[in-house]
Amino acid sequence: MKLFLMISDVIAVILSFSLAYYYRIHFDGRPYFFDPHTMNFVVLIITLVPVWLIVNVMSGLYDRAIFLYRPREYGRVIVASVVSVMALVSYAFFTGDDVFPVRIIAIYFIAISFFAIILGRELVKLINRVLIRNGIGRQKVLIVGSNEKTTEMANFLIHNIDYGYDIAGIVAKSDFLPREKCPRHFSNFNEAVEQAEVDVIIQTDNNRSEIIYDYAIEKHISYMFLPNQDRLISQLNSVEIIGGLPVIDIKITKLFGAGQFWKRLMDITGSLIGIIIALPIMTIVAIIMKIIAPKDSIFFRQIRLTKFNKEFYIYKFRSQKAEYDGLTPEQAFEKMNKPELIKKYRENGDSLDDDPRVTKIGKFIRATSLDELPQLFNVLKGDISLVGPRALIPQEINQYKKKDIILAVKSGVTGLAQVSGRRDISFEERRRLDVYYVQNWSILLDIQIIFKTIASVIFRRGAK
Repeated sequence: MKLFLMISDVIAVILSFSLAYYYRIHFDGRPYFFDPHTMNFVVLIITLVPVWLIVNVMSGLYDRAIFLYRPREYGRVIVASVVSVMALVSYAFFTGDDVFPVRIIAIYFIAISFFAIILGRELVKLINRVLIRNGIGRQKVLIVGSNEKTTEMANFLIHNIDYGYDIAGIVAKSDFLPREKCPRHFSNFNEAVEQAEVDVIIQTDNNRSEIIYDYAIEKHISYMFLPNQDRLISQLNSVEIIGGLPVIDIKITKLFGAGQFWKRLMDITGSLIGIIIALPIMTIVAIIMKIIAPKDSIFFRQIRLTKFNKEFYIYKFRSQKAEYDGLTPEQAFEKMNKPELIKKYRENGDSLDDDPRVTKIGKFIRATSLDELPQLFNVLKGDISLVGPRALIPQEINQYKKKDIILAVKSGVTGLAQVSGRRDISFEERRRLDVYYVQNWSILLDIQIIFKTIASVIFRRGAK
């Protein structure tokens, strides 16, 4: 929905500027004193489209709480159009480009763009409603709770199919079931999740709320609850009105919707640039490794976990001896009859000053982080992101209680833990930083981590 709203806005902006320019030249009878090169003007506007997207994002035009409610949306569209025009006037002042050869074009644009943007957005919403009515994009809801709100919520969803929710079942006492068109009834929550396929859980009371919420996190199911006054509302949560009832939509992370689109775009762009820059370096490293150990493979592959517990093969330059491939640190130290190193390794932030598993060239490429460069191909493929929690092997992540929170986003080549001391902090501290990143993600935070990672690599802070 958000992606198509963005596309609609871009088309509306380009069309509005073109019409404003065309109207001034061909229909406004007053004389003008500029060369009417329409195509040059359109090309200039297309290059400045990111300005509109940035202003629209900052105005909240892609937030569900805004675009679902027309009075808010229409007001934000006007404000965003005016602010964008002011930004372009400032741009023209400093660069000398004729964005607005005459000021009246800006006035025409604001008027035309308002109607064009609104028309485009209404068309997107109409298409969305048609798709939902035809069963595309609908979500299956489990309503949990024994009170009047359960009855009210069920009746609303039954009679409002355009909302996109189908009731998969209700967990409540029989007194609180809707009288007509009653959905499937379950006596308890465990029975419901075993027998019904569910995308969203809506809870209307506090009974076992912690257990139900933990289940939703573990299964990566959306969880909503109807709040009581004693509930604290996190900045990650948003409030929707469904059938006249305030419903809090719990988010594990801010990384969803438009955020996913922008992060993936940054990953593709960043990985492509990184591969182009690093390719000569990777070639030299590969040649040296083959000369030193011609029988050993250059690359190291290992199963790691990323978003939603998905397994993938991570690529690195080989830095440890072949006989320890596929083994966890614990298994490797047991194999070499040095179990005392296990505790030391974990307490030292998953690192040893003189790790017996690592080859001589492995020490160098680890210290310089050159062993991580092949992961850029993982980023390009979409296995992981440039920034995210460290991609752990299943045996490692299973040791951590909040693993489902960490696995709510893609793992990363670098992350908050790496730039907060890299390997100078303990396993527990690193995982807590991973959880913090998931719950406080932003594009700005990703950019800061990338720059800090570059500085850490250059100055070898924390590298071992």
